[in-house]
Amino acid sequence: MVNMELDAQAILTLSGISTATLTTLLLKKGLRNVWMRGTRPIRSGQPRLVARAFTLRFVPAREDLATPASWASPISTRAAIEDMPEGCIAVVDSMGVQDAGIFGDILCARMAKKKVAGLVTDGVVRDMAGVLGTGLPVWCSGAAAPPSVAGLTFVDWQQPIGCGGVAVFPGDVVVVDDDGAVLIPAALLDEILVLAPAQEELENWIMTQVQLGQALPGLYPPNAENLARYKADTGK
Repeated sequence: MVNMELDAQAILTLSGISTATLTTLLLKKGLRNVWMRGTRPIRSGQPRLVARAFTLRFVPAREDLATPASWASPISTRAAIEDMPEGCIAVVDSMGVQDAGIFGDILCARMAKKKVAGLVTDGVVRDMAGVLGTGLPVWCSGAAAPPSVAGLTFVDWQQPIGCGGVAVFPGDVVVVDDDGAVLIPAALLDEILVLAPAQEELENWIMTQVQLGQALPGLYPPNAENLARYKADTGK
């Protein structure tokens, strides 16, 4: 059983860290492919969210399986939504399909009612006005009127998936903000929780120096002299 709970302190810490900073830290750890392509916020001003990934997977549509009747199957998006724990982020492998909306207003309303934190997909949603009306934070690549079965077959949930070209395992941590969705592998979470605040504080100091008129060479990234200045200014 995958542990889907995330410590409140971890959420608080990562809520103050941009996805841009996280990609830099993960790059330093050797992970280049952690930003999910095609995951854009559907409205401006959505909060930065931090949660465990609850995964869902679609494959290409096959005519005998991708039918409206499949929505009542035990293996369906409806059943998967009922399995979602409060506070998770639903991460959906839609294979980047742009002409079949995976979820509409009713499914998103149910997710909001269950207090799912948000929805992330490399595909699209439908009933956009209704989805916006549910208040569910969504990151996707747009909207399309046709239903999911017009181009996709739903096959499983809580299994490893690929979303936006990134491997996502159930229980990995996802952080989303205006720049999209970034994955933190579960095994690296504790280390990132230590490194991220320090990196964010350093970059805030660098920004202050830029605003004071300092040139970038030797500042970003900081050389030994500027690191010493940073430590003196911040007491680190």
